Parts: sequence; structure tokens; C-alpha cells
Amino acid sequence: MTAEIVSVGTELLLGQIVDTHAPVMARILAECGIGCTRRTTIGDNWDRLVSALKEALERADVLITIGGLGPTVDDLTRDAIAAALGDELEKVPEMEAKLREFFSSRNIRWTESIARQAEKPTSARLIDNPNGTAPGLLCEKNGKIVIGLPGPKGEFDPMAYGPVKDYLETIQGAGVIHSRTLRIIGMGESHVEERVRALMDAENPTVAPYAHTGEVHLRITARAATREDADRMLDPLEDEIRRALGHHLYGTDETTLEAAVIAMLKERGETIAVAESMTGGELAARLTAVPGASAAVVGGAVAYSVAAKQAALGVDSALLASAGPVSGEVAEAMALGAQRAFGSTYALAITGNAGPTADAGDRPIGLTFIALATPNGVTVQEQRYRGLREDIRRRATQQALATLRQALL
Repeated sequence: MTAEIVSVGTELLLGQIVDTHAPVMARILAECGIGCTRRTTIGDNWDRLVSALKEALERADVLITIGGLGPTVDDLTRDAIAAALGDELEKVPEMEAKLREFFSSRNIRWTESIARQAEKPTSARLIDNPNGTAPGLLCEKNGKIVIGLPGPKGEFDPMAYGPVKDYLETIQGAGVIHSRTLRIIGMGESHVEERVRALMDAENPTVAPYAHTGEVHLRITARAATREDADRMLDPLEDEIRRALGHHLYGTDETTLEAAVIAMLKERGETIAVAESMTGGELAARLTAVPGASAAVVGGAVAYSVAAKQAALGVDSALLASAGPVSGEVAEAMALGAQRAFGSTYALAITGNAGPTADAGDRPIGLTFIALATPNGVTVQEQRYRGLREDIRRRATQQALATLRQALL
């Protein structure tokens, strides 16, 4: 059984909002053993939307639409589903009464356009929406299934994870498609593939690498009758990959690098402080975003200017003048200053030039110095990153966390 997803809304095509719902729906389909073969985004245009729905119904067994179920004239999905299926729209009196009661209880003036949300294609039944006014749609006709979901996240998520997933689990009868993500640091995508290449030729379970900023992910996927059966297939595969990649594999699924580092610090009863210039607090933000981080993170300083490096971290003015603020010597002094100021076991410092223009001196865009102060001294590394400003900053914090993790190992 195959499925396609059609996301509806001109705002998606204009880039005003990012479609986060389609990936969620694709994962739900996979968990129900239904392969998502295509995702399409269509603006609020009647002809293009109806055409896209008809084409999807020719290819797929299940069609999921997201968005366009509201009351306004540009909410076309309900009507387009009816047209694609050859249905008429019919009013559901009970739904209209429910809507009238809802708006009356909130002293909101009723307009006839609101009643559009009480309409459905003749082959459809309504899916209750306790978090909004537009119900979902579930159509079964000519061996095809069409499910219409609302666009707002607070309405989409409960409906998709609730009644829609429950329904999909009853129709497929072909098991589940279950994936696990293995997260790797300190090794490029090509080197990861080199070590696990022999495992990538299997059809079930499968192994697929994909790169992220500063790390590599391996997605391992199994198709099986149940989630438990899939896990039994993935467990030995993960063990084999762990043996191949060693300490480079730092976590699975939603585990972030900062979470892995915080867990190691807490286990050892040790602490970390940060001193940031170029990254402007991004490293501290990543660390403190981890629940329970207060047990390991003691503090930090964003010393962006030369004066701040002197005042907050005690960096010597003569050193700043001779070596320059973007230098290994200053990074070392910043790390030692943070370690001293906050009384931490470790301290990370980052200074560099993230662009978009080169420094007045000879410090090119991407030049970065990362220092780690430990109980046994300080290490400093020089990095040269390419990319946009936000990419350089992200890579710097990623490398800083990787450096700390390596020291903890």
C-alpha cells in the first residue's frame, strides 16, 4: 500500500512558513507500514489543486491532504477533494449546530462562511477536531482513501497522531516500517560510508547515511510485522555499526551532542563553563537547552568586544594588542578566565570571524580558535570554516562540544 501527501497553501510556496507537517505524516505512514512515495505542495489555486489530487489518486492507495479546511474563500481543499472523487458536498446539520454553539458561547458573530466547515464530500465522514473548528475528513471510495487534515499545528498533531494513525493501523495489514537514527561525530560522511558500506546493500533492514552540519546520521530501517519485530532486526545491526564506528557514534534518535556531553559530565560529577565571542552565546544556549543541565553547567560569558574580554575574563590588554582578539593565545586566555571565574572543571572558549566581511587585520572569514581548559591544562585548535555566518557559528559550537566530549572520553 502506498500513499502521497499534498500540502496546501500559497504561504508554503512563498516560503513564509515551513512545512513541518508533511515529514510528521510521512513518519506516521511509515510506522503504519504504508510507504510514502511522493510529497507535493500546491498553492491556493483551484485548477492546480484538483489536478494534483486526481493525479495522486491515480498513483497511490492513500492520499493525505494538509491544510485548506478553514472557512475562507482560499480554503479550497474540502471542495477539491469532492471534485477529485466525483462527489458532491453535503451539509452535516449536527456539525453546523456544533459550530453555531461554539461561536455563540464566545460571543463571536456568525457568518455564513463559517458554515462551510460543516460540509463534507458525500463519501466522507468527519474526524472530530477538539482543538479547532474545522473537522478532518476521511473518504473511502473506489478502493481509494483520502484523509484531509487541518493546517494549524495544535489541530494537526492531535488528529494525525490520534484518530488518523489509529485508522491507518487498521487498514494496512502489512506490518510497520520502523527507523532508528544513529548520530556520528568526528567523521565525514564518506568515511562513515566506507566503514559500513557492506551493510548498505541489504534490502531489509536498510542503512542510509546523510550529512548534517558538523555530524553524520545513519538511518537504519526495518520492515516487519510489528514494532517489536522491527526492533529485533535493528538491534544486531546497530551493534555491528557501533563496532565499526567506535566512539564516533555518540547517540541515537533525538539525542543531541550537547545532551550526550551533559550526560557524561553529570555521570562524572564535573562541570563546564563557557566563554564566547564569535558565537555570541550559542554554545551556552545549546548546553542549557538540555533538561537537567544545571547540574553540569555553572555559567558563561559572552565577551564580544575587546573591553569585555578584559573585564569579564581577565584577558590581558597587552595580549589582546599583540596577538589580536581572534587568536589562539586569546582563546586560551578566555578559557582559563572562564574556568577561574566560574570555578568549573572545564571551560570552553570560542573566538573567530564569522563574516560576512573579513576583519580589519589579517583574520579571514571562517578563521576560528577553540580552547578547552581542563584540570590538566589547556588545548587550543585552529579551524577554518566555510559557509554563511550562521553555518560558521554552528560548526564552531559543534566542534567545541566534540572537543569536550573527546576529552571526557
